[in-house]
Amino acid sequence: MKVAIIMGSNSDWPVLEPAEKTLKEFGVEVEVVVASAHRTPELVKEFAAGARDRGVEAIIAAAGAAAHLGGVIASYTTLPVIGIPINATPLNGMDSLLSFVQMPSGIPVATMAINGAKNAAIFAVEILAGAHPELVKKLADARVKMQEEVKVKGEKLAQARAAAAKA
Repeated sequence: MKVAIIMGSNSDWPVLEPAEKTLKEFGVEVEVVVASAHRTPELVKEFAAGARDRGVEAIIAAAGAAAHLGGVIASYTTLPVIGIPINATPLNGMDSLLSFVQMPSGIPVATMAINGAKNAAIFAVEILAGAHPELVKKLADARVKMQEEVKVKGEKLAQARAAAAKA
């Protein structure tokens, strides 16, 4: 089980690091690459065209500004590509979001929220779960854990509000 994470600049890494962490928590191997659709197009083409042969089953592509990286990668592979628009300009990531979601018919890129690395990783795990049934239980267990954490937070808030009302 392997997912590749590619970003247009190493400055995107702080946004993407949670994706790597999440994938590793599910036992998924991660390949991380920095390559720019505009500055290193041949490297991007080589990365995308050879991904399946390297055992990659899904690609997470993150980019800011014009955000062509995900679309260029999708044009060179039939693997699922998950786009993460990065907030990297005065437009607060809206330029990147629109670049990702406006892919032409026939070359899709699934698009997450601006800076949505963790959801991209979880979505990649869900894709892999179709071929790797052991991930189905891990995904279910993660949701139960999340539900328990939310319940505890709700209880803490109720206690704090009750204490404040008595004061």
